[in-house]
Amino acid sequence: MSAPQIKAFFDEPTNTVSYLVWDPQTDKAAVIDPVLDYDHRSGKASTRSADVILAQAAELGLEIVWVLETHAHADHLSGAPYIKIKTGAKVAIGERIREVQKIFRPVFNAEDVSGDGSEFDHLFKDGETFHIGTVEGEVIATPGHTPACISYRFGDAVFVGDTLFMPDFGTARADFPGGDARQLYRSIHRLLSLPGNTRLFMCHDYKAPGRDEYAWETTVEDERERNIHVGGGKSEDEYVAMREARDATLAAPNLLMPSIQVNMRAGKLPPAEVNGVSYLKVPVKLTA
Repeated sequence: MSAPQIKAFFDEPTNTVSYLVWDPQTDKAAVIDPVLDYDHRSGKASTRSADVILAQAAELGLEIVWVLETHAHADHLSGAPYIKIKTGAKVAIGERIREVQKIFRPVFNAEDVSGDGSEFDHLFKDGETFHIGTVEGEVIATPGHTPACISYRFGDAVFVGDTLFMPDFGTARADFPGGDARQLYRSIHRLLSLPGNTRLFMCHDYKAPGRDEYAWETTVEDERERNIHVGGGKSEDEYVAMREARDATLAAPNLLMPSIQVNMRAGKLPPAEVNGVSYLKVPVKLTA
């Protein structure tokens, strides 16, 4: 088995980190959590970020065979369909995306959404293994932020999605429909039970107070010792109380509404209407 090569791509407008992971023996590659550039004020989208990744892969002579989503993101639109069109790669996510689809399908009256995850090419089960050339990947279910969150492990490298942030920033929120702070704590500790020198790669960074540069790589040992939310042996009850109190103060992500509608469809836009245009919905509730 080969050790993977890794290159990160940071999208500052959404604070998202996407990754190109490849096998140096076979030049097979995967893209993890790609971003579709989207301006919510104008409704304009572009593939600039995905094109940067594709250009890097072409320069290195890589064949992209997987697009791996860690979950249905609520803060950016996925660039997965574009990469699939350009490369023929399979788009994959955790099997509990079915639950996410069933939660949000009625919210947006999205009758086209299957509820069975068939919009994706592959649904990973917990513990499932797969390959990028000679590099073996392992799927680790890490629900809590959303039901469908999974992490991808390649040797000593684990891509954790939104489950963890850098130690000085803490952990993900758990107040989205289907989220659960207690489940998130247990998922985090599943990751923290890995060997201390295991490298952890974040999906986001927001520069914690006192830090001037973005960062997205740390280790299990560092998270165990220094994570401001779970480090130093904090108990499950302590964490849940903190997480739920903190989540109650948080505003919804700026791109929550468009992101969920697109990402539960494997990154595809809603079906075009009779005029050939796709529309993103905003459910409105009027309270007296």
